[in-house]
Amino acid sequence: MDIRTGATNRDMVENRTFDEIAAGDSTMMRRTLVQQDIDLLAVISGGAMPGGSLVGGGAAPGPLVTGLLSLLLATELPGPGTVMTAQELSFHSGVAAGDTLLLSLEVLEREPSTRELALACTCRTDTGRVIASGRVRVQAPKEKIRRPRAELPDIRMSRHERFRALMAEAASTVPPVTAVAHPCSASAIAAVAEAADAGIIEPVLVGARKKIEQAAAEAGVALDRFRLVEAPHSHAAAEEAVALVRCGEASLLMKGSLHTDELLRAVLDRAKGLRTERRLSHVYLMDVPGHPRPLLVTDAAVNIAPDLAIKRDIIQNAIDLAHAMGIALPKVAILSAVETINPKLASTLDAAALCKMAERGQITGGLVDGPLAFDNAVNLQAAREKGIVSPVAGEADILVVPDLEAGNILAKQLTFLAGADAAGVVLGARVPIILTSRADAERTRLASCAVAAKLARVRIAAAAGGEGSA
Repeated sequence: MDIRTGATNRDMVENRTFDEIAAGDSTMMRRTLVQQDIDLLAVISGGAMPGGSLVGGGAAPGPLVTGLLSLLLATELPGPGTVMTAQELSFHSGVAAGDTLLLSLEVLEREPSTRELALACTCRTDTGRVIASGRVRVQAPKEKIRRPRAELPDIRMSRHERFRALMAEAASTVPPVTAVAHPCSASAIAAVAEAADAGIIEPVLVGARKKIEQAAAEAGVALDRFRLVEAPHSHAAAEEAVALVRCGEASLLMKGSLHTDELLRAVLDRAKGLRTERRLSHVYLMDVPGHPRPLLVTDAAVNIAPDLAIKRDIIQNAIDLAHAMGIALPKVAILSAVETINPKLASTLDAAALCKMAERGQITGGLVDGPLAFDNAVNLQAAREKGIVSPVAGEADILVVPDLEAGNILAKQLTFLAGADAAGVVLGARVPIILTSRADAERTRLASCAVAAKLARVRIAAAAGGEGSA
């Protein structure tokens, strides 16, 4: 918050008693609104405030102006100990993120018997547009107060806009037929029904009918709208789901309640599977509150300790996903603990080799740099402070971790500590593979399906020679 006053120590606040205030005294606050200001008031008010919309357009100015007015009175004029007794404000225009507001107060009248002050209040933008005007009355403090300025909490909010846009796009197109292997738990069948109800996928349930019916009953899901392919157990369900993809009856594969290794074993079968020349790898598309762009984290679920050749495929898979998500030239950061090459840290040597592979055309479609530590991969200021000159540092789209342990820890830290949404998909097979977890929120499960559905559309369009190959 940028408050322009005459104070010399911004760590302290000091009031002015009634006797120290004269008619004509004034102060001013300058504040540039960010989307979080609008969002926070929307959350407090349940999504709407009288006089205008707080979501998806100009915001009603009342809550913002009165909040800033209260702050200015409580910290500047008169300062700590002030009690507002009345306000009469007229609102003339809405506000939006990016507006710079100038809020000014000027003392008009003094009433010594009650220590009351009448102040003129005006709020306008830095371009001169008047937002609000009027008067307020306060009771000024009679005792001097000087105290440390209160430290406000750091609030991060997520609007989930990226995932909502993904799901809306998926729902606006023909949903891809998706073979779901062994959806024999309540959580698995519920995830399938959610995605189908949202118009993101058209599921084909593959598994033991009695188990699927029991799971559906527990989840309250009606099965009569879904095609069901009988398979006696989870191994057979994985094989049959893969077979549906191989014969062209499905364009996506989704994990049900079987173990990931069991499904991938069927995918990787040399005779009957879906393997390609590319190594399978997992990519998390993460929407991190407060971060200006989505992050793709790979590999956090499939490859335990990838060697250089596998890392090459991991990177290429992630670049392909980035292209499908509309990132024309993704910036790829090869992560390590440090940003310099250290022979004792194998991940730094791999990073150097991968960068050279990218230079020689063995990795295409993105800008690759490393080794980079996490901070200077995602934060431009951190990169500048360390003197790193790089087209990737501080602006990475893709984060390539050294191994599965590092990736799993990073993804879960972003999810559980930073409040990130994480949609996951496995790439490198003939079709994208959707992996969901019981711990995932509904929005995350739907977003995972939406990412896979978008990839399927892009690949179908590319195979047909049409647009959409990113």
